[in-house]
Amino acid sequence: LMVWLRRCTHYLFIVVVAVNSTLLTINAGDYIFYTDWAWTSFTVFSISQTLMLAVGATYYLTFTGVPGTATYYGLIMTVYTWVAKGAWFALGYPYDFIVTPIWLPSAMLLDLAYWATKRNKHSLILFGGVLVEMSLPLFNMVNLITVADPLETAFKYPRPTLPPYMTPIEPQVGKFYNSPVALGAGAGAVLSVTFTALGCKLNTWTYRWMAA
Repeated sequence: LMVWLRRCTHYLFIVVVAVNSTLLTINAGDYIFYTDWAWTSFTVFSISQTLMLAVGATYYLTFTGVPGTATYYGLIMTVYTWVAKGAWFALGYPYDFIVTPIWLPSAMLLDLAYWATKRNKHSLILFGGVLVEMSLPLFNMVNLITVADPLETAFKYPRPTLPPYMTPIEPQVGKFYNSPVALGAGAGAVLSVTFTALGCKLNTWTYRWMAA
């Protein structure tokens, strides 16, 4: 009975973590909707995406102890997000305007850090956390620049859910405009280490709770 309960709890936790991570980043690819604030949004969303990926993938990875699990987790988030993005298609947005965050390469680096250090959790936290954050903004920028005529498309299809108080009044050419990739990677590289550690700690707490 206890084995059955532990297995059910394990899968329940994985689903809850994966679904909530996806829900918290579901609009994180919609940088271009915030036309005048696109790069600022990119910087902030890059950090939020990394933290969600780091904590969930690390939790799942250390729970199973099997390198490759983080990549599988990233795949789950990607599939969930693509399904949710189907709403934009229903609203009539063009295919090449829908941007889904790229998590898989960063998740693969997390797996690589875990495998290369022979399942050392401290190395996973330090190396894996930094690798995830340093890579994710880069991949997402490549994703973003492939959008065809983003400003023209954004004004042609204004975001229906954008509240009036969020509507930009004039272009904001501020400090975030210079290098969104560098800002996102630099700020998140510190935070993602903390969240990777949190993923490991969640794993420990889960084990203790199931064993009680």
